[in-house]
Amino acid sequence: QVQLVESGGGLVEAGGSLRLACAASGRTVNAYAMGWFRRAPGKEREFVAAITNGGGRTGYADSVKGRFTISRSNAENSVYLQMNSLNPDDTAVYYCTAATSFTYTPVRRPAEYDYWGQGTQVTVSS
Repeated sequence: QVQLVESGGGLVEAGGSLRLACAASGRTVNAYAMGWFRRAPGKEREFVAAITNGGGRTGYADSVKGRFTISRSNAENSVYLQMNSLNPDDTAVYYCTAATSFTYTPVRRPAEYDYWGQGTQVTVSS
């Protein structure tokens, strides 16, 4: 009951910043636990960040903690991922995802999510 569309990806030099956006249609993003995952070429999809629908609690992968920030705007029905201090290891396709479950704990497993966006490419040059 929700469609997700990511935007904001691009090519940046190491040390730069990007802000990804995930626009939702259907139910409001406040009704879902939301997350960001990424997949680098030849590698498995990995967890990046999540925000709960119970209390707005956030969680991050160790590799991005302190550099990335996930947030939501109920007024715009969107979720965002602010990415700072980017390095070449951050190069990947980034996906927005939504889970229908209610939780106070950030969801880190892709199997727990129900809806996925098409992805947006982030490339970081050295």
